[in-house]
Amino acid sequence: MSNDQLQPLISETNKHSLDQRPESPQRPSKLPKVNDDGGNDVVEGEEQKESVIRTMNPNPRLQRYLIAIEYIGTRFAGAQQQPNCRTVVGVLQEAFQKFVGQPVSVFCSSRTDAGVHALSNVCHVDVERISKRKPGDVLPPHGPLVVKRAVNHFLQKNAGDIMVIDVRCVPADFHARYKAQERTYFYRLLSGPEPVSSFERDRAWHVPENLDLLAMQKACNILIGRHDFSSFRAAACQANSPIRTLDELNVIEVVSTPFFPSISERLKSSSVMEDPTVYLGSDTNHSQISFNTNEEKLEGSNGEACQEFGLRRRHCCFVVTARARSFLYHQVRLLVGVLKSVGAGDLTDPDVKRILEAKSIAAAPPMAPACGLYLGHVKYDLPPENNQS
Repeated sequence: MSNDQLQPLISETNKHSLDQRPESPQRPSKLPKVNDDGGNDVVEGEEQKESVIRTMNPNPRLQRYLIAIEYIGTRFAGAQQQPNCRTVVGVLQEAFQKFVGQPVSVFCSSRTDAGVHALSNVCHVDVERISKRKPGDVLPPHGPLVVKRAVNHFLQKNAGDIMVIDVRCVPADFHARYKAQERTYFYRLLSGPEPVSSFERDRAWHVPENLDLLAMQKACNILIGRHDFSSFRAAACQANSPIRTLDELNVIEVVSTPFFPSISERLKSSSVMEDPTVYLGSDTNHSQISFNTNEEKLEGSNGEACQEFGLRRRHCCFVVTARARSFLYHQVRLLVGVLKSVGAGDLTDPDVKRILEAKSIAAAPPMAPACGLYLGHVKYDLPPENNQS
């Protein structure tokens, strides 16, 4: 090939290296468009994708970091980067670029939808540490603690609704999405007729009906295990198969947050401190304890209990936990929609079996809104952590 033919290629290569974000050397050539709010399809074709990953040569000057992040999903258009939208990946990439001085690409383990929160979503990012004084010099990688503090510094200058909670150095072939072994989602429901508190807005699904905890727990037992979850799969789901194994599905009642103790609860606490045996007994059934003992009760003129002025009635707060290796698109929210209907008395156990066996989303009640869903944890098989600063 002549010099005249080579020159356009060299120019194009230089332009690419200067103007574009460096692609991860382990990124597969094509990624299927999969949303994940409980909709992360990583099983089908995973072996083919990983074979592509292994055949691509990593850049030895790049350090791959595994980044765990928490965020409030209310003001994000989702986790995955989208044009002209504020996204989790977009904000995180901007913070990294301010830190390292060059564009980076961030890849999430779970692509949460708009409005879905995360207690711990996990991403990976490749960073090349280049000297600012001598741009041609490549320096040893930053330690995880330095990365965490620096990126959080720039994130908090943004809206403050996203934060890095953990960082780990991982091998160049470690992929946050394809190496995940299981994912755990939580869903918060607030039950009761009172309007939802300003402190809880967009943080839970407010259900005005009183929900039957025992009925919901029984319905969970029907849905646990390996099933065809076509009835719990949104029409836009692009997974190759509706078969999934639901390893855990349960509902418990918890203290609603933020929690501030009432006078009676403070008195109980003081009594326990004086005599720990007062409120502890071997026959106490802790699974049936109600946390709705909130407001101060006064005796009215007719002898009936009444609410003291200025104190808000608490809701009953329920948390649904769903755990599996992967989920179909909107699967968790559709499961919660069924459990809520069971708790409200609109569906029975036979109805849940009928919906599951129908293998059609048309048989299911409306799915729960995004605001109550939290990605809780993504599990990996990681070696013991070294103390890296």
